[in-house]
Amino acid sequence: MDFVLSGIAACSACLFTNPLEVVKTRMQLQGELKGRGTYQVYYRNVFHAFYTIGKVDGLAGLQKGLVPGLVYQFFMNGVRLGSYAVIESSGYIHTDGRVSAVKTTAAGAAAGVVGAVMGSPIYLVKTHLQSQSTSSIAVGHQHKHQVFSRDSWLVALSAGMISSVVVVFAMTPFDVVSTRLYNQPVDHRGKGQLYQGFADCFSKTLKKEGVTGLYKGLGASYFRLGPHTILSLLFWDRLRKLYQRYR
Repeated sequence: MDFVLSGIAACSACLFTNPLEVVKTRMQLQGELKGRGTYQVYYRNVFHAFYTIGKVDGLAGLQKGLVPGLVYQFFMNGVRLGSYAVIESSGYIHTDGRVSAVKTTAAGAAAGVVGAVMGSPIYLVKTHLQSQSTSSIAVGHQHKHQVFSRDSWLVALSAGMISSVVVVFAMTPFDVVSTRLYNQPVDHRGKGQLYQGFADCFSKTLKKEGVTGLYKGLGASYFRLGPHTILSLLFWDRLRKLYQRYR
């Protein structure tokens, strides 16, 4: 039941924070593999991006990818928080009756990796849908499909998944790499046409865009991270208390 309650809590938070995820995705794809000053800047900052997407794509545009986003949150954070709850209840994080900082960190990291692996294929679809926009403000590769394809699965189960696991430990700049790996076009063999893997994407972005290219969408990432974390834990705590009361 911990897994279900955790998933519901994460989905509830996603309803409020998904627009910032859309903004983050667009900003991370803007000017992909192009030097500063050589491309059209559609999104100048978090607030301008929020306004631009709402104005051009409509309010619904700010909730693009919501359905796969909810599914992703249920699997990723549901598994993450649920796994941590199981580890915690088993007494693993305690040493001589006290909470161990080292064991708590290890348990959190392990739970995060499991969640990232489980949610990786869903994250790919979410990224594709969130990047779709009206041509006048389009950035990155515009995927037309709205369901899983064979090529999508191959990408998700290779470099994209690796980057998602890395993001668990260090959000930015590896989050930029993760978004670009997931959103890149693939050929009929499931091979990325822009990047050959995590290291290749990282090095190409650094070479073409400089260090700042690896930090695109940083503001949106952290504007989203705080509220999402607080809301997830708040809903999780309330749901657990309700479950304990009425079971």
